Amino acid sequence: MEFNIADLLESMVDVAGDQTAVVCGARRLTYAELDARANRLANFLKSRGVTRGSHVGLHLFNCVEYIEAMLAAFKLRAVPVNVNYRYVEAELRYVCDNADLAAILTQREFAPMIQRIASENPKLATVIAVGGAAAGDLADAPEVIDYEQALAGASDARDFEPRSADDLFIVYTGGTTGMPKGVMWRHEDVFFAGLQGGNPGGTPISRPEELAENYRSGSAMSVTMMPTAPLIHGSAQWTALICMFTGAKVVLQPGRSFDPKRVLELIGEEQVATLTLVGDAMARPLMELLTAPGASYDVSSLIVVASAGAVLSPVVREQMKATLPDVMIINSFGSTESGHFGSALPGEETGVDGRPSFYMDAETSAVFDDDYRPIEPGSGKRGWLARGGRIPLGYYKDEEKTKARFVTIDGKRWVLPGDFATVEADGRVTVFGRGSECINSGGEKVFPEEVEEALKSHPDVFDALVVGVDDERWMQRVAAVVEPRPGKHPTLLELQEHCRKHIAGYKVPRQATLVDKVARFQTGKPDYAWAKKIAASERT
Repeated sequence: MEFNIADLLESMVDVAGDQTAVVCGARRLTYAELDARANRLANFLKSRGVTRGSHVGLHLFNCVEYIEAMLAAFKLRAVPVNVNYRYVEAELRYVCDNADLAAILTQREFAPMIQRIASENPKLATVIAVGGAAAGDLADAPEVIDYEQALAGASDARDFEPRSADDLFIVYTGGTTGMPKGVMWRHEDVFFAGLQGGNPGGTPISRPEELAENYRSGSAMSVTMMPTAPLIHGSAQWTALICMFTGAKVVLQPGRSFDPKRVLELIGEEQVATLTLVGDAMARPLMELLTAPGASYDVSSLIVVASAGAVLSPVVREQMKATLPDVMIINSFGSTESGHFGSALPGEETGVDGRPSFYMDAETSAVFDDDYRPIEPGSGKRGWLARGGRIPLGYYKDEEKTKARFVTIDGKRWVLPGDFATVEADGRVTVFGRGSECINSGGEKVFPEEVEEALKSHPDVFDALVVGVDDERWMQRVAAVVEPRPGKHPTLLELQEHCRKHIAGYKVPRQATLVDKVARFQTGKPDYAWAKKIAASERT
């Protein structure tokens, strides 16, 4: 056996088969039941030509089928690809083509849209709908196959070819430079770099077989975990895998939207011990409900609350500590491109200017200046945060961006995700954020030019710039500075309604300021510093 995700999960099935693996709504599956259903889906996909290296899109809300489909793809040595269900048709068409999807699983309500895309994409030959299916509504499009019918007619035998540590795990991320990009990880690398550092349950392992051995001996901590982010995000997928690598129960809030009330209810109902969330956007509404007069949620089972994807602000972190005094509140730092960089220890979370600060492994982490020289600890100089060691192979089908982000320094390969940082005198790394103009709104990455293009397609808009402005709940909100056409005065609501036809809802501006003239440099490049001042001082 190798450090292959399917091999590792199957080893856990063989020792923890009767234990509950995943809970989502009314659905509860043991490890044995999960494995059998994943085998059926894998064998069905195999009958449809899905094989080693094929890409399978997962265009689903949180559901047990998402976990089943990930495992089924891994069993075939195929590659599951997360597809954001918030995308509009144009965005979906791009991802389906860019990711070279051979099959896609989608919610029934999205099936007609996916079918239209498949009719134009000969590579996308299989469309499977979760939640029922109807006959195809396009004559030249692939039929829509019902998920449960597909499983019912397939074998549950675990009879697949030997797998490799080199099999691919691809996570699509919005990134900071435009359309979504697929980050390519080897299974073994993501296991050690992203899935609790190769220490599932807090017990280091050096052989794949030790995973099951540690569960059988009881040496690994096995606790119920709940990722609050949707499974379309890499951090939620990784939390689920970390949990299952210990034979524990993964709890999912079903559906398409984060429901803080339901999350708090589930903590008590399922005795969740570890809760992972995405910064203030999720932490603040949870805290508001917990501290509301008359609140009676049972959160006594909580041991750890960890934020990943976006850091907790000091004010929210302190509120959480006061409300949950016996719970360890952890700010974790990492990215799809880097895996886990480090965690902020309680009481030592802030560095200069109150920014989040982390202890990181000196062997695999560094901060470089623009000439790729290491930043001296305590110098106060800022540079680019970098990670070495086990890192991704690069971006799928994008050699240019791979060369820009993955660099070799003194013979060692590093990834520079684009974060500015400095090194404190005691070795902690203080992070200042993305060096680009990428907007982080509640953990979602928003690329300004994409929103600007949507705005400028409005008939009343002549020019526009989009920036992120500070927001107590969302970290940043999307703000537009708009130059209307002469005599026109588009309202925020009109602009929002127009943008929703072109981009996902989380990218739509939450505020807009009308100006006589959008400032640009002589080269035509946007003056984002000017736009941020306007957006921060004037809200419309």
